[in-house]
Amino acid sequence: MNSEKENQPKFKNQKQRALIEVRTTAQFIGQIMESSLGKFELSAPQFNILRILRGAGKSLNMQSVKERMIEVSPNATRLMDKLFDKGLISRIRCAKDRRVVYVEITKLGLDLLLQVDEDSDWKKMQTLQDKLTEAEADSLIAILTKICFK
Repeated sequence: MNSEKENQPKFKNQKQRALIEVRTTAQFIGQIMESSLGKFELSAPQFNILRILRGAGKSLNMQSVKERMIEVSPNATRLMDKLFDKGLISRIRCAKDRRVVYVEITKLGLDLLLQVDEDSDWKKMQTLQDKLTEAEADSLIAILTKICFK
């Protein structure tokens, strides 16, 4: 038993350990996402774009989509081009300003998100969520927000 303790990483303090645990957890969740989304030939950022558009329920200009993305992506336009080529989103040029392009999710994109939601591997994400109570989720959100934004 002592050898197990000796093999544990040493941390300066619990704050350092907490941040390392956040990073480890983020990587773990990311691996589950990438693995399950790969079946649908989607990357996590592409999936994020589709979810943003589904949640908006209307067309958004491309800048609004970029601002709502979880991961800032310098190639968001290229990601949207790929989604457009797959028929998962459509583009609409602004009548007043041709430089402005709006995007919206198509029926095919909505159907794909439904398939992802029903996928057994994707349901692992729900299992992870179910490990938290609402109060724990609220506390976690408050802590992560404090780290990131204050």
